[in-house]
Amino acid sequence: MTRTSDFQVPDLHGTYALVTGASDGIGYVIATRLARAGADVVLPVRNAAKGQAAAERIRTRVPGADVTTRALDLSSLDSVASLVGTLTAEGRPINILINNAGVMTPPNRLTTKDGVELQFGTNHLGHFALTLGLLPLLRDGGARVTHQTSVAARQGGINWDDLNWEKDYDGMKAYSQSKIAVGLFARALDARSRAEGWGLTSNLSHPGISPTNLLAAQPAMGRPKETGSRRLIRLLSRVGITGTVDSAAGPALMAATDPTARGDEFYGPRRVLGGPPARRDLWAPLTSTDDADRIWEHSERLVGAHFAR
Repeated sequence: MTRTSDFQVPDLHGTYALVTGASDGIGYVIATRLARAGADVVLPVRNAAKGQAAAERIRTRVPGADVTTRALDLSSLDSVASLVGTLTAEGRPINILINNAGVMTPPNRLTTKDGVELQFGTNHLGHFALTLGLLPLLRDGGARVTHQTSVAARQGGINWDDLNWEKDYDGMKAYSQSKIAVGLFARALDARSRAEGWGLTSNLSHPGISPTNLLAAQPAMGRPKETGSRRLIRLLSRVGITGTVDSAAGPALMAATDPTARGDEFYGPRRVLGGPPARRDLWAPLTSTDDADRIWEHSERLVGAHFAR
């Protein structure tokens, strides 16, 4: 077994896993741990060169690892559909899907290629479309699907009157909404799997706080330099108040691979800011099954014919 904090990833030889957002940060750690445990890992990435470099680093750290990349831009439903088509043609059942990628708090409202507010469109809708598009392969693989939310989902809610934030854009509130939507989708997916006999499980995780690149300089999003919050988090991580990038990977790994995990469970660090992974109680904004059904139905309308099932 491979160890992350105090969680041991079980043997995964013969397992086929996809991890979004794995070219750096928490996703890279997750992909490396899965590969070390024997899984064949696919990194769907927007930046091909960065993805290839990450895959090579994993192969260097884990000799003999089967790690490949595929093209994916979660802010484009056409790109998602293209990846779904590629993987469907390959036909290999998927055993683990970890929806980890995300963007955070562009200072000004931006949209995806499909006209959806960028954070909702990337963090939630792109993953929603990917998961539904891959549903036949996930069903064939009896998949464990894990969705990465954020401590930002502890409060706030869905802005039902203006989901697209066309009025009074607030970057942090929009980010919180996107991560609440992630959590609600995770719960709705597990409920529908149980009701319709899909044979997959869906769990939710959050990484706590760690010095990832979410708040680094992102010129394409209108952020020319890293935020003061990231500098503070880096300092707090060094003194053990928040987690490290390595420890932040633990909850998603536990949700995806712990043999005792069931569906509709929530995993996070034992302390909200960081620490070893454990099962946690759902936060209030994630508890409404009515909201979970509503976000599913709204998301189906948004993805439209791209992913009709």
